[in-house]
Amino acid sequence: MTILQAMQQLRRDLGTIYEEGEVTAISNWISENMTGEKSVGRPFFKDYSLSEEQEVKLLEYTARLLTHEPVQYVLNESWFCGLKFYVDKNVLIPRPETEELVEWVIANCKFPVDKLSILDIGTGSGCIPIALKRKIRKADVWSCDVSDAALEVAQKNAATLGAEVKFLQLDFLDGKQRDTLPSFDIIISNPPYIPEREKYKLQPNVIEYEPRTALFVPDQKPLIFYEALAVFGKNHLLADGSIYAEVHEDLGKEVAELFNANGYATELKKDMQGRMRMIKAG
Repeated sequence: MTILQAMQQLRRDLGTIYEEGEVTAISNWISENMTGEKSVGRPFFKDYSLSEEQEVKLLEYTARLLTHEPVQYVLNESWFCGLKFYVDKNVLIPRPETEELVEWVIANCKFPVDKLSILDIGTGSGCIPIALKRKIRKADVWSCDVSDAALEVAQKNAATLGAEVKFLQLDFLDGKQRDTLPSFDIIISNPPYIPEREKYKLQPNVIEYEPRTALFVPDQKPLIFYEALAVFGKNHLLADGSIYAEVHEDLGKEVAELFNANGYATELKKDMQGRMRMIKAG
């Protein structure tokens, strides 16, 4: 079987549960992973025959994809800020919106940077602190997560991508634990912010596979992580420092009001889709 024939079959199979755009994106990703080439339109694909091992692997990939498992978990890879990260079910899949949050931080940095301390809260795959360290080489970057399994993934990515980040296991909602941290110029986080009542809005590939503790907050306390950020920043944000965070598109105003009530000046920012998804507080 040639790779072209294999991808045609994969597209037919995936077309039973995915929309056309997703089918194209997934099949292109699979073909690139298997061949190292970016486009199935390249002439040699007609003659590129899969090995027996590749055919077996493709059958496994297809079976997993047909259960709605995200292609990023199937291949154990995801791209973020031009870097390829290892991902598995212990961490959220990095999103483009989070890239925009990182880019906002970088845009507000005064280069050349001689001294800058950054804390990322809820590291997951480590995409935020690693991307920042790669862009701001002289920054002292720290990152914490409550999950030991997530920290293992983050540390693996930091080693692979050559980024020196200090990782800590820490429950940020525990005041005593977070107060053991020093002070920073920048505090950044993509915290859980989806109320439990909104589970039904999520696609099966998200709700069935991505870690729930990284997604959801109690309906009664949807701003619980922002409350912790606001309190923490009062004693752990250096002069002229800022907090950057991703927010629920329907809760940006409430998050801003929370920070304002705690003495911060705030700025809300829309993502590329025009949704209010980021906040800066300082």
